[in-house]
Amino acid sequence: MINADEFAERRARLLALMDTNSALVLYSGVGKVSSADETYPFEVNRNFYYLTGIDQEDSALLLVNSYGEMKEFLFISPFDERKEKWYGKRLTPQEASKISGFKNIQVIDSLTAKIDEVLNPKFAVYGEVNKLYLDLDREIKIADEMTTRDLKKTLETTYPNVAFSDAYPLLTTLRLRKSVREIAELRSAIDTTQIGIYSVWSCMRPGIHEYELADLFLKTVNDLNGYEGLAFPTIMASGIHGTTLHYPTPMDALKDGDLLLSDLGSRKNYYCADVTRTVPVNGKFTPLQKQVYEIVLGCNKMIANKARPGITIADLQEAAVDYLATECLAAGFIENKEDIINYYFHNISHFIGLDTHDPYLFPLKGEYKKVPLEAGMVISDEPGLYMADRGIGIRIEDDLLITNDGCEVLSSKIIKEVSDIENALANKR
Repeated sequence: MINADEFAERRARLLALMDTNSALVLYSGVGKVSSADETYPFEVNRNFYYLTGIDQEDSALLLVNSYGEMKEFLFISPFDERKEKWYGKRLTPQEASKISGFKNIQVIDSLTAKIDEVLNPKFAVYGEVNKLYLDLDREIKIADEMTTRDLKKTLETTYPNVAFSDAYPLLTTLRLRKSVREIAELRSAIDTTQIGIYSVWSCMRPGIHEYELADLFLKTVNDLNGYEGLAFPTIMASGIHGTTLHYPTPMDALKDGDLLLSDLGSRKNYYCADVTRTVPVNGKFTPLQKQVYEIVLGCNKMIANKARPGITIADLQEAAVDYLATECLAAGFIENKEDIINYYFHNISHFIGLDTHDPYLFPLKGEYKKVPLEAGMVISDEPGLYMADRGIGIRIEDDLLITNDGCEVLSSKIIKEVSDIENALANKR
């Protein structure tokens, strides 16, 4: 588990990336309205969590780079007996300090005054602070009627002397490389995912519904991870549905002779596993299914052998496309290598961490594919072939930890060889 010392060290590294005489404000966020007075379950802003370990609404942090020295403040909700009766216990200042390592903890209602104290030239408590970083990559709801972008507009009017900048690129720089403790969290999430996958396989049979298996996976991982939930909504796709990349409606019954594609993941303290396995419902691959599966598996292994420091995800994608096109051409599945786009149409990899696609900035702007890999980064390895004309959708996905001289397949214990899968499924009966 990440401790307070590591959260404090992350904030110190962030300070080193900030301009001198600048400040940064990050919010934990609030629950989003689903309908009427109902809200979706609260999901903390991962950047805020990365720097604090605090998983609570109506919280914020303020960092000030004052001539190279850091001043830091954490703001949390004050004790409110009525709210606690309705919504449960909130962190005390002492509890928040123990988790985060912050020494200066104040009530959230004092944040506005503290920002004024930092940015208003007439106070200059921390010197002339002329830049403020906010998390602006996405609109983050910080109050019932306000987002971070709304806040930026208000502050620009109030403090015309201050320049505003997006904090997300700085945080991305930190989040890409995982610490020893972060990797331990990812290993734990993958271990739980493995148990969940095997639980699904043990109950898989013709006639059972996709959603029943998805529900079983959820129950299994919640029993193991203390009701922490999933890294992302489970994809449980049988037969032709396996050719839809993000199949959203797992309502069909499994059929004898079909494949089951399961793309799923547990999480541990928000660190995400992301694993895909494809297996035959009746326990035995058909010759055609096996042929296609072996092509995908070969690509999966090739990518793991190729992933190392200095290479980019764009390089891996090029290698994956070439491999799949060459093998499908040789098998007679396509007439020209360019036709592989009909069967393989997504990227081979993405970064993994506190978000399944981590950090989010790179997928949004397409920049993640150009980043040279470094030791400590964790990426997916997920080739697939989606042959709707043959009723076959196959994807195999592992999580790779980049090491000094290659990579470690973190999900290697989850079986994927044809013989291992068939033996395991035969033994369940």
